[in-house]
Amino acid sequence: MIKIEIGETSGIFQLAVQQMRHADVREELTLTQIPAPGQLAKESVSFAADITGPEASDHIDAGTGRLVLMHEPASREQWGGDFRIVAFSKSPMEAFISDDERIADVAWAWLMEALRNRGAEFSHEAATVTRVINTGFGSLAGQSEHAELEMRASWTPSGDFGPHIEAWQDLVCMMSGYPLLPNTVSSLHGKKR
Repeated sequence: MIKIEIGETSGIFQLAVQQMRHADVREELTLTQIPAPGQLAKESVSFAADITGPEASDHIDAGTGRLVLMHEPASREQWGGDFRIVAFSKSPMEAFISDDERIADVAWAWLMEALRNRGAEFSHEAATVTRVINTGFGSLAGQSEHAELEMRASWTPSGDFGPHIEAWQDLVCMMSGYPLLPNTVSSLHGKKR
């Protein structure tokens, strides 16, 4: 169960948050509520997820993510509803992988697969995927080249809101090298394969 604190909000937002409270948390992650960005919507709640556990210290692909659930009483046309989820996921990756232009398509496919695998109902999905390659110069010339993959995504959730936060956790884990497993299957040791 996810611990979520909210102030006085509408009944529909409280129901969405209650559904999120009952979502599963992946064992590879530490999931915490963080202050929601102001002025994005009338009602919102925000979370951070970070790869943790014994393997995180030696796991070069330790990733991170942020998720915001927003609600506006009057449906926004560009949202296609009165709720919107905005998510961010980032993970270091091997520099040679970042050279492959198809990695952006793969990251998008991971998000779509995670949402469908969790049974999340959604529409109006959108994302940008960024590949960053860092090369050191001068006193940093001795550092090996490294890269990061970032995704900024949004979608309009419907139905049960729990599967949406579970799918986002799956995305953070997949971008960090962990497998996407069906809901009924547990990883034997949690380490990346």
